[in-house]
Amino acid sequence: MEQNQYIVALEIGSSKIVGALADKNPSGMVTLTRLVEEKMINCVHHGTVRNVENVKSCIARILKNISDSIDGHVTQVYVGVSGLSLHSEVSEVNRSLDSTKPITAEILENIIRDASRNTVKNYETIDVVPRTVYVDKNETKIPVGQIGSSIKVKVNLIVARPAVKMNLTHVMSTSYGIGVKKYFVTPLVTGECVLSESERSLGCMLVDIGAETSTVSIYKDDALLYLTTLPLGGRNLTLDIKNGCSVLEETAERVKQNISNPLDPQNVDSFVIEGVTSNEAASYIAARTGEIIANIDKQFDYAGVSKDDIRSIVLVGGGSQLQGLVQKMAEVTKLKVAIGQAPKSLNIRELRYNRPEYFALLSIVAKAASEIKPGETCIERNEYVGPVVTQPQDNPEQPAVSNEPKPPKRQGWLGRKWNKFRERIDSFATEAEDEENVD
Repeated sequence: MEQNQYIVALEIGSSKIVGALADKNPSGMVTLTRLVEEKMINCVHHGTVRNVENVKSCIARILKNISDSIDGHVTQVYVGVSGLSLHSEVSEVNRSLDSTKPITAEILENIIRDASRNTVKNYETIDVVPRTVYVDKNETKIPVGQIGSSIKVKVNLIVARPAVKMNLTHVMSTSYGIGVKKYFVTPLVTGECVLSESERSLGCMLVDIGAETSTVSIYKDDALLYLTTLPLGGRNLTLDIKNGCSVLEETAERVKQNISNPLDPQNVDSFVIEGVTSNEAASYIAARTGEIIANIDKQFDYAGVSKDDIRSIVLVGGGSQLQGLVQKMAEVTKLKVAIGQAPKSLNIRELRYNRPEYFALLSIVAKAASEIKPGETCIERNEYVGPVVTQPQDNPEQPAVSNEPKPPKRQGWLGRKWNKFRERIDSFATEAEDEENVD
C-alpha cells in the first residue's frame, strides 16, 4: 500500500526562521499541514547567518515541533538560500558548428556546461539558469534539431558570497542530526511557483520585500533576465522610527503596525504610543518607503530592460503588506502592481498560512513536492509494538479440564437411564484423581 510522503522545508530569514510540513498523498495532492516560526533579531544579517548557535537552537525547536506534531522524526529537509550578495551574472559561450549536421541535445548540454564553468571573483556559483540561445545570431527557443554554422548560449550564473552557503551548510550539518535533501535558491523557486507562465512570458518583475533585504527578479519570454538583492526591507522602516523617536525597536514596530495609512502622513489616524505620534512615525515610513520604491524602479536600468517590455510587478514578502504600497509603487513605476498569490499546487487549509510573508517558503515546499521521488520522505514515523499477551498457566491445585466434547445427553426413558450411568462413571473418575493427588 502506498504511503503519504512528508516534505519539510526551512527558510532562514533576517528576522525569523520558518519551517513548514506538508504531505503528498499517492494521488499527488500536496497539503500544507503545519507552519512553525521562531522570531530572532541580529542572528542573521542581510540573509547571512552570523550567530550559528542561536540559529541552530531555533532550527532545533522548529524541527522538534514538526516531529512531535506527526509523532515521528525529521530525517532530512529542503532549505532555501538567499541573502544580500545573491545576484545573477550573465555568462555566454560561442561555438562554431558543422553546418551539415543538426544540433543535438548533447552539443547544447556541453556548451551550457562550459558556460557554467565561468567564475565571478570573490563569489560562489550557487545555481545556473539557462537564458537565451542564438543559432546564426537568431534567437531560438528550440535549438535542438536546427542546422547552423554558429551557436551562442547565454546563462545566468546565480552567485553569492561564499559565507552565505558556507555558514548555512555549517548550521544545517550540526543541527538536530538531520541532512539537507536539497538547497533551493529562494528567489528562483518563488518566481517559478508564484508567477504564472503568462506573467513570466509577457514580462514581469517579482519583488520579495523581507525584513532587511528586497530581492528583485525580472522575467521575459519565460526566462530570467536579471536578479539582484537590495539592502533594504521592512525593518528599515522600524529602525527609522526607533532612531528618529528615540524608542525601543519593539515600540517602533508596534507603532508601525498600528498606523492605518502610513504613506500619507497628513491623513493618518492620530494616536500616541509611548510618546511616539502616528504622524511623526508615518513621515519616517513614507520617506524610507519612497527610497525603497525608487531603488526597485532603478533596477530596470541596471538590468538593461525597457519598461515597455514589462507588463506588471508582483509583490511578496512581509514588507509587501504595508498599506498603500501597491498604489504608491504603481504611481512611481507606471506599471500594474499586485500582491502575489500562493503556489496553486499547494492545498493550504489554514488561512493564516496563506500570507505573502510565507510565499517564499511555500514555494520551496511546492518545488520540493514536484521533485521528490516515489518512496522518499522527510519524516520517519515512530513505530510501536503492542502489549505482550501472556498465556495463563495451569494451576496444579485444579484438576485439568478436558477439551474433548462430552457425549450429548440422550432423551426418553432409556436415555435417562443411560445419562445417570454416565454421570456415575464420571464421578468415579473424579474421585480416583483426587486420591492420586492426595498420595
